[in-house]
This record gives sequence, C-alpha cells and structure tokens, in this order.
Amino acid sequence: MEQTATELLADRPDQLRAVVRGEQLAEMPHDLYIPPDALEVFLETFEGPLDLLLYLIRRQNLDILDIPIAAITAQYMEYVDLMKDLRLELAAEYLVMAAMLAEIKSRMLLPVPVHAEDDEADPRAELVRRLQEYERYKRAAENLDELPRVHRDLYPAGAPAPDAAPERRPPEISMHELLSALADVMARAEMFTHHHVQRESLSVRERMTRTLERLDSENFTDFRDLLNAEEGRAGVVVSFLAILELIKASLIELVQAEPFGVIYVRARA
Repeated sequence: MEQTATELLADRPDQLRAVVRGEQLAEMPHDLYIPPDALEVFLETFEGPLDLLLYLIRRQNLDILDIPIAAITAQYMEYVDLMKDLRLELAAEYLVMAAMLAEIKSRMLLPVPVHAEDDEADPRAELVRRLQEYERYKRAAENLDELPRVHRDLYPAGAPAPDAAPERRPPEISMHELLSALADVMARAEMFTHHHVQRESLSVRERMTRTLERLDSENFTDFRDLLNAEEGRAGVVVSFLAILELIKASLIELVQAEPFGVIYVRARA
C-alpha cells in the first residue's frame, strides 16, 4: 500500500523536514501549487543559429553544397516558433538568421542575370561558406574535448619516496685483474712519453774560451783556481773537460815540479 507525502512526514518527522523562511514544516502544505511547466528538460541545445542549421542539414543527410532553402527555412521557423511558445528569450542572431534565410529564399525565386558571377548566381554561397567554416571549428573543438583531461579522465597519483640511504658496494676484483689493468695503464703511459731537448746551461766550448781568457804565456796559474767549487759537480766537470780539450788542442800546457805537487797551467806562446 502506497503512502502519501503527508503520511511519510507524519511517520518520520525528524528525517523529512522542510525549512521555509526560517520556519520548519513537518507537514505537506495543502495549498501547494506547482505550475505544469515548472520543470522543462531540453534534450537538444544549440550554440547559435549556425549550429541549428547544421543540425537540420545533418539530420536529413542533405548536401551542404546544395541546401534546399525552402525546406530548411520551414524547419528553422518551426524551431523559432517552438521557442516562442515556450516563452524562451530568443537571441538576436536567431532572428537575423531567419531574415537571411527568407532573403535567400526570395532571391532564389528571382531570375538570375546572364553575366552574373558564381557568388551572385547562387544566393546560398555565403551561407554555405559560413556553415563549412563553422563545421570545421566545431569538429576541432569536439576533437579537443575528446582528449584525456586531468581530473576528468586522468587522476595523477603520487607517493612519497621511502627513506633509503644509498649503499655502495666495492667491486669484486681479483688481484690478477688489478695487476693486468695496471700493466695496461703503464703500457699506455709509455706511449705518451716525450723527450725534452733544451740548451745546456754549461757549455764546454764556452768554458774553454773563458779559461783561455784567464791564462797567459808568461805567468803560471794554479790548476785549482780554474775549478770553481761553488758551481757544483756539473760546473767542476765542465771546467775539467774544457782544460782537457785545451791540452788536446795544444793551446795550454801543464807543469808539475814534483810528484803529487801543485799543478800549474799557462797558455802556450
């Protein structure tokens, strides 16, 4: 057995309550009046007059390049009259399109001039161009709307990364492999060795000239005075080699009065 709304409110007054202007109502008002057209559902809506015309053309599988203006105008006006009957506020562009359709219909009834161009010969050319352009933009908008959208089709998910300290493990290498790698490195290093050639800081030829400048053919000079210990081992060796070269060239002579005695040097006359 079905219960009325008043009986339901009486059975559950705490669950079904209405507040009107701050006052709680526990019973259904007896003088409640709901107009018959209080709730209207529109299954098909259009974004403008071009959208309505395109819908009428596609619904009847008509060729957009050869529109029957009389039939389309009649259907368009039926839709406009329906909106008037439902007391909907018509947009200005719907009325402008109705006037344009009426103008095209009237122009098609008139004879076409012989020397008229293509656009002037067919009054529907401008309307067809606008419909084709609108259809391209509408299809592009529908394709964009079909793309996956975040928070509508896709929901990004994330999770914090666990706290984990990086662990480095030493490579497992045997001593044989280590020695083999060292040998390869040493072999490659020998390929890049180079010999640096530089001018000698101590020249035997120069020391021979300086020794001859210090000697003369009349006075003897102590052999030890020709060797400067402050120049180090290299300087002493160069000076000694210079003296030997001068003796070999018979430019100087050595004199020793007794064995293990002092050696004197002088230049040859």
